[in-house]
Amino acid sequence: MVMKKFVNRAEDLTKELLEGFAEAHKDLVELLPANTVVNKKLGAANRVTIVTLGGAGHEPALSGFVGEGMVDISVVGDIFAAPGPDACVAAMKLADKGKGVLFIVLNHAGDMLTANLAMKQAEKEGLKVLKVVTQEDVANAPRENADDRRGLVGCIPTYKIAAAAAAEGKSLEEVAAIAQDFADNMATLAVAVKTATHPANGAEFAQLADDEMEVGMGQHGEGGGGRQKMKSADDTAVLMCDTLISDLSLKSGEKIMLILNGVGATTLMELFIIYRKCVAHLKSKGIEVVANAVGELLTVQEQAGFQMFMARMKENYVKYWNAPCRTPYMTK
Repeated sequence: MVMKKFVNRAEDLTKELLEGFAEAHKDLVELLPANTVVNKKLGAANRVTIVTLGGAGHEPALSGFVGEGMVDISVVGDIFAAPGPDACVAAMKLADKGKGVLFIVLNHAGDMLTANLAMKQAEKEGLKVLKVVTQEDVANAPRENADDRRGLVGCIPTYKIAAAAAAEGKSLEEVAAIAQDFADNMATLAVAVKTATHPANGAEFAQLADDEMEVGMGQHGEGGGGRQKMKSADDTAVLMCDTLISDLSLKSGEKIMLILNGVGATTLMELFIIYRKCVAHLKSKGIEVVANAVGELLTVQEQAGFQMFMARMKENYVKYWNAPCRTPYMTK
């Protein structure tokens, strides 16, 4: 495939995108060395703070959610690659305002390797840090083997829930427990109809025939074992809804969060058509959507498809989701 992107040198992709991002949102964030994006209000934080990490190429995630009421520092790796542990430890030191640091990590091999090394180093240096891992992809492991599940868009609401709890003045242990409980009650399933290309070299992540879709494809084009003939919006919505309902063991009378995350090349038209069917299907089962988002939160270049996310919502979680925040890509 011929790559047509407005980029300069491949080796400058991460540097230049972060420079542009920071300039575009200079009222909210600042860019420090080692590709570290920092909440401009961090200096005034008298609470538990939140640090995350991840590779570039998934914009607006993860740095698009740095700001008031969400993430305090995002440590960015190269395209689809984790940053080094030293940069993460430096971010923890900068973030710590005496109340401790919550380190939220998506379950991908490189991110976890970096995170585990950073946690060991932080412990040696006497930093008060707790880690929560988001791992909600139902496609590649059953719930009883959750440690093998990939982290997808569920990190975004986890940031929001955790930050709102921190803003109430809860301790690090309390904030971590709330974030972990929310993460334990969420599930995501992705579908792709066209895969992305690597912005540095144009390599395709995978190939799908014109009449195929793959249910369960991972964030970077990893196979999900659900390759099948293309289905309509309604049929796809029902198929994915039922998979998530089953995984979460949702029952009539329960309340949930529903997120449809476009992954780069799916139009809002398509997402809204699917969303309306999801809500109707859930209502038919007595399940109420009480929190939601529809749009692009965690992308993978020009991949076409979407991630469907559900989470069981306790009363406090609705309050936390609706709490004030101001970041480049989420404001409440």
